[in-house]
Amino acid sequence: MNVSFNWLNDHLDLSDYSIQQLDDLLTFAGVEVEGISASGVPSDKIVVAQVKEAVQHPDADKLKVCKVDAGEGELRQIVCGAKNYKVGDKVPCALPGADLGGGFVIKEGKLRGVQSLGMLCAAGEIGLIDKEDGLMILPEDYEIGKPLVEIFSSDTIIEVEVTPNRPDLLSHTGMARELSALTGKERKPFEIPSAGTAAAGDFIKISAAERCPFYTAVKISGVKVGDSPEWLKTKLEAIGLKPINNVVDITNYVLHELGHPLHAFDAAKISGNLDIRLAKDGEEFNALDGGKLKLTEDDLLISDDAGNALALGGIMGGEDSGVTEATTDIVLESAYFTPSFIRRSSRRTALSSDSSYRFERGSDPQSVLAASALAAKLIVEVAGGTIEGDTLIAGEAPVLTAPVKLDVAKLEQLMGGSITLDEAKSILTKLGLTEGANDEWEIPSFRLDLVRHIDLVEEIARVHGLDKVESRFLGSYVEESDVDKAYDFQMKVKQQLAALGFYEAQTIKLIAESSNDNTVAQMKDALPLRPLMDGDLIKVALPLSEDHAVMRPSLVPGLVAVAARNIRQGKKALRFFEMGRQFRNAGGGKAKDLESDSVAILISGDKAPIHWSKKQPDVTDLYDLKAVISALLPKAKIQLKKQDREGYILCANVLADDKPIGAFAQLSPARCRELDSTKPIYVAELELAKLQQLASGLDKVEDLPHFPGSSRDAAMEAPATLENAAIEQAIKKHNEMLLVDYHCFDVFTDPTGEKLAADKKSIAYSFLYRSPDRTLKAKEVDEAHQKLLDTLQKKLGVSYR
Repeated sequence: MNVSFNWLNDHLDLSDYSIQQLDDLLTFAGVEVEGISASGVPSDKIVVAQVKEAVQHPDADKLKVCKVDAGEGELRQIVCGAKNYKVGDKVPCALPGADLGGGFVIKEGKLRGVQSLGMLCAAGEIGLIDKEDGLMILPEDYEIGKPLVEIFSSDTIIEVEVTPNRPDLLSHTGMARELSALTGKERKPFEIPSAGTAAAGDFIKISAAERCPFYTAVKISGVKVGDSPEWLKTKLEAIGLKPINNVVDITNYVLHELGHPLHAFDAAKISGNLDIRLAKDGEEFNALDGGKLKLTEDDLLISDDAGNALALGGIMGGEDSGVTEATTDIVLESAYFTPSFIRRSSRRTALSSDSSYRFERGSDPQSVLAASALAAKLIVEVAGGTIEGDTLIAGEAPVLTAPVKLDVAKLEQLMGGSITLDEAKSILTKLGLTEGANDEWEIPSFRLDLVRHIDLVEEIARVHGLDKVESRFLGSYVEESDVDKAYDFQMKVKQQLAALGFYEAQTIKLIAESSNDNTVAQMKDALPLRPLMDGDLIKVALPLSEDHAVMRPSLVPGLVAVAARNIRQGKKALRFFEMGRQFRNAGGGKAKDLESDSVAILISGDKAPIHWSKKQPDVTDLYDLKAVISALLPKAKIQLKKQDREGYILCANVLADDKPIGAFAQLSPARCRELDSTKPIYVAELELAKLQQLASGLDKVEDLPHFPGSSRDAAMEAPATLENAAIEQAIKKHNEMLLVDYHCFDVFTDPTGEKLAADKKSIAYSFLYRSPDRTLKAKEVDEAHQKLLDTLQKKLGVSYR
């Protein structure tokens, strides 16, 4: 939310405080300041100048050479490319040395060979709102040579991030109330008119009272819709809003003044009475922003007797009922909507507004009438017209707060005697609370977050300042806990993957449910560490949308979605990982829910960027992903043991020193086409607890060999279905003491059957033999090598070429 410093000063005299001091006050009080920016003319060297002459540039068709009077006694020559001015116009002129912000300082120079001694400016170039396409044309009565900083007021905009539990800060009144408590300054009087009320009778019917318990409307006739006065435009433009017309601008002004949303309907477009009802399934709604929506029975509509959808309740008005220049009579709506339903509807329709942002966090139900009365008064002032009778009300504003007792003894204990009771009471009073009997405090309707004694203490502590509460205990050494060890290990893994060129992703823990029952056969992209059984999925009882219906049993679906977005943005190389928690039942849903932490890795695309020396880079394959896993566990031997899983073209269990630690898979070509990927996509999910167990312990260091080794090669002819893991397992079980290393260096197949039977393959291995205490003789190496070959032939049925 953008907060105008000038607007705040309407409520509170903050002239004694610098912007940096206010920044510190808000930050230490728990209100995050995301940015501070200045608006208005940035330099006193930007002055009013009058164009005295404008001739064509000799070497540029789109430029003119101007002579301007900037109040210096002689004319100044400036080259200008704008077209919207004429000789005699007064325009802003930035003199040499004027800083326009962002390091852009005006200097004397030449443009296409013609000397230019300054710059004629558009409004946007000097911190003002652009209203012309070209130079800013100033009024004729402006004094030549006068700095524009003396004509146009400047402002400072503070961008704050308000936590969901503090919707009371989503207005200038609320922010002023907060700063009053933090600074100790009294707020200036701010009069909110009162309005008479009457029962709405048949004019307002609330058919969905659970969604909208309180609704009011007041009719204003004879308004003249047009431009807003300058004070109103200035306030809205300062916080980044574009003025529309005087009626709509007043509703926006009241929204940012008091924090309660309003909406104005064109009375001529309302047929009969109002009905606050649920939409019909498939009913169409044309929103003010031009969007066309199909609603469900879960959406709330403001409609009339003819069934016209006038507004999507609490979110946005309708295109067909909005105020235009032809409007003469309006109906001003002010209501309270239940937050949870507004949030659900806003997310489902992907429609968000300043109104929905406040309603879904919880607006003040007791401010409904106050906001309506203030808006009605201001509309009459700026647009004319007459308020027709009393404000019509239907339903009743809910009371959502209750008195809270302040435990004085507990307050003293928690605050360590750093604040007196009178000071604490003063803080609560400035925050809008009212003291009652027996240390009970009446909670204002705008502070829905204050429900317990400790909430009051927290308010006192943050306003008083935690730095003023003395520390009573010094930190002491504590043995590293299992949680600490797990955290440190996870950070180490993240750093390793980042160093290998991977980007960390963070996705939501809820994914789409792919089937209508509780089966897992169609759970797209899921790669759980252990295959799921029917009933293992944990469903959300009341999902916000169909895409967030199941607690993720695997991190891979989130990574695949991230990859898809990057592919569609033209990314050629994909390197992503995510570390987080996955959820499942166990034993077909018969046991309690299980949670465990894992890390998922995705790799695809080019191995390296395109380079002049290699315009077609190699494409990543499964061995690149295996190498990444090996880098995470350098002390362990990594193997991929084939294990079929539905939905993948290639799948395997990941083994580290023969212990299963996760799963590996290659997405099917059909799935890759759905993601618009032309390259294979490989994923793996590893169990963090097992990774940590394998990575822990002392690192063993071996001496460099003192004696030379001797290698032997062997080319084996084996069935095409024989897995490399089976060969490695047989070599390992043979346990030859002299064998120190081995690796596969060639695989040959011939589908035609001409050089090798089609159901066979040739696998070439290199074996290295060495003794730690002597140089081996050729006979010893040959004997050890032959024993190994005999074992492989016997156990695997291979023959040698």
